[in-house]
Amino acid sequence: MKKRFKATLVTLLGATFLAACGNVSTNGGAASSGTKIEGDTIKIGLNLEETGTTGAYGSAEQRGAKLAIEEINAAGGVDGKKFKVYDYDNKSETAEAAQISSKLTSKDKVNVVIGPATSGATGAAVKSTDQAGVPLITPSATQDGLTKGHDSLFVAIFQDSFQGKILAKYADTLKAKKVILYTDNGSDYAKGIAKSFRSAYKGEIVADETFTAGDTDFQAALTKLKNKDFDAIVIPGYYTEAGKIVNQARGMGIEQPILGPDGFNSDAFVEQATNQYANNIYYITGFATTGDMTDKTKKFLEAYKAKYKENPSMFAALAYDSVYMAAEAAKGAKTSADIKDKLAKLKDFEGVTGKMSINKDHTTEKSALMVTMNNGAVDKVETVEP
Repeated sequence: MKKRFKATLVTLLGATFLAACGNVSTNGGAASSGTKIEGDTIKIGLNLEETGTTGAYGSAEQRGAKLAIEEINAAGGVDGKKFKVYDYDNKSETAEAAQISSKLTSKDKVNVVIGPATSGATGAAVKSTDQAGVPLITPSATQDGLTKGHDSLFVAIFQDSFQGKILAKYADTLKAKKVILYTDNGSDYAKGIAKSFRSAYKGEIVADETFTAGDTDFQAALTKLKNKDFDAIVIPGYYTEAGKIVNQARGMGIEQPILGPDGFNSDAFVEQATNQYANNIYYITGFATTGDMTDKTKKFLEAYKAKYKENPSMFAALAYDSVYMAAEAAKGAKTSADIKDKLAKLKDFEGVTGKMSINKDHTTEKSALMVTMNNGAVDKVETVEP
C-alpha cells in the first residue's frame, strides 16, 4: 500500500520587470505591448535541449510539447486559431539558448515560448522574451530566484529549495541518521538542492563531497566514502553522472539507499546504472506512470505511448502541461502580452502532472512525488511533504 503525504509547494521568488518599448513598467523602464496574434495562427516557439548533455530532458519535452500541440490543433485550436510551431534545438548550450530566444522573438515573432528545460539556459533565454513581452514557460527549470526581475517567465515545476527539503524529509522517513552528501559542484541546480538539504536535514552529514559534470570514474571517491559510517547517500545532480555513480557504488558493494532529485528522472539513468544495480534508489519527480491517475493523465499516457512507443517521462509530461497552460491563457488573447497576463492569473489548472496554480512569483504551486526504484523499475510512488 502506498503511503500518502499531502504536499503543497509555495516558493518565494520574485517577478517584477519587463523591458522593451511601450507602456511604463514597475521598475521605471518601458514595457512591451507584445507581439500580435495575427490571422488564424498562434505562433509557439520551442527552445529546448534536444541534443547535448541534457538532451534526454529537452528531447522528451519536445515530444510532450508536440503531442499537446497536435491534440489542440486537431480539436480546432484556440478560438479557431491553430498553433504554428517554430522548433529549435539549443544543443544544451546557454549561448545557443539565448540566440534562439532572440530569433524567436525578433524574427519569428512568436506569441509564446516553451523552454528551455534547464535553469542556466532559461536564465539566458528570458532576456529576449522580457524585452519582447512574450511569455516563456519553462517546464523544468528549478533554480530558486530564477523568475526574479523577469515578468515574462513562468515556471511549471517546483524549485530547488523545495527538492532539498523533500530529500531531507525522506531521509528521515528512511531513518537515515547519517548521510553522505555527494554534489555536482559545477551545477547551480545541484548546489541549490544541496544547500537546502543541509539546512533542512536533522541528522549528521558525515561527508560532504563533490564531483564535476562530465566525470566518469568515481572509484577513488567512493572507495574513500565506503568505509564511513552512514545510512544513505544523497546525490544532488543529473542522471549523466548519477547513473554512473550508482553503478560503481553498487559494484563496490555499497548497498545503502541512494537519494536524488528530479535530475535522476530519465531512462538514461537506468541505462547507466543498469537494472542489476539500480536498487534501493529514491528520487523526486513531478509525474509518474504508475499509481493513482486522473482520467486526463491516463489519456495522456495512452496517447504518448501510441505515438512514441514508450512511456512519457516527467519532462515530457511537464512540457505537455506547459503547452496546455499556454493554450488556456491564449483564449481571447490579442497579443503575447495578453497571454502573459492571463498566465499570471492561472488558478487550479488541471494538468497531467496535477492541479496547478501560478502564484505571484510566477512559479507553480503543486505537489511532488517520491519514486522508489528497484531492479531498474519503479516500485512505489509516494506524495511527500517537506
